[in-house]
Amino acid sequence: MNSLALINEFLGQPPNASSHGYQIDHIIEFCHWFMAALFVGWSAFFIYVLIRFRKSRQPRADHGGVRSHVSTHLEFSVVMIEAVLLLGFAIPLWARRVNQFPPGKEALLVHVVAQQFSFNYHLPGADGQFARRDVNLVSNSNPLGIDPNDPAGKDDIVTTGELHVPVDRPVIAELSSKDVIHDYFIPDMRIAGDAIPGSLIPIWFTPVKTGTYEVICAQLCGLGHYGMKGTLVVDTPQDYQAWLKERAELAGTQATPPAPTQRPPGEPISGAPPGTILPPGAPKPPNADAQGAGASPHPAQQLHNAPAPAASPTP
Repeated sequence: MNSLALINEFLGQPPNASSHGYQIDHIIEFCHWFMAALFVGWSAFFIYVLIRFRKSRQPRADHGGVRSHVSTHLEFSVVMIEAVLLLGFAIPLWARRVNQFPPGKEALLVHVVAQQFSFNYHLPGADGQFARRDVNLVSNSNPLGIDPNDPAGKDDIVTTGELHVPVDRPVIAELSSKDVIHDYFIPDMRIAGDAIPGSLIPIWFTPVKTGTYEVICAQLCGLGHYGMKGTLVVDTPQDYQAWLKERAELAGTQATPPAPTQRPPGEPISGAPPGTILPPGAPKPPNADAQGAGASPHPAQQLHNAPAPAASPTP
């Protein structure tokens, strides 16, 4: 067991199971060593002050005070170290995670749609395309509102609570929510991201160890927040193919691995989660024009447009 693993065990961190996790752990380790040094240094300075300026040594008050600038220099040094830690380590690591996404041909793209109090997963089929989703089609048997008439959805895979991914393959998870803000957190993979209604937020990781890992919601989302948990299963390529076959048989389709998705992560797609606000230029849902032209206005709008009642005649 190396020193980093010992530090993780001492801090109560779960073992790292992702390719980038050691970078996160190094920053956490450095921060703790830095805070330990600060604790020892300031504690020693505090004890020195208690002894140096005790009452028995100076029975009469000295209104001139201490003229040394050592304390100021120490505080400035601490600020500089914190700036180096932030600008030299934390921000570059964050920038790499945000900007350097793996190519679509290599990664497995999955939609994660959170709701109170579970995580839903939507994977494309062999065609690499996600089916269109409509909030009006959401039901207990169709939690994501997948359009059954969309040919792109015939081979899609939908699961709730448990996701299987192959080992040593990048995974891009695009996060969204059906109701309130959630946070998709896999401690062993060292990733977390907010799932926000109306947004499609991508995060990515590469699992390097097979096994079963816990997924939790790290954002207070309601009375059942404590029980909002899921499972990530990292399989060998053979076991992952077997899982695909099992899911395909349940859906009544032929098992084939999801094809690479050519769309860059985070860009709008025709199967955007319910409530997603697509940017200008994105394709409109097929029923958008119908909703704009023939659909009746919202009840609140009807009430707003209703004529005011006539005043009663004065007796």
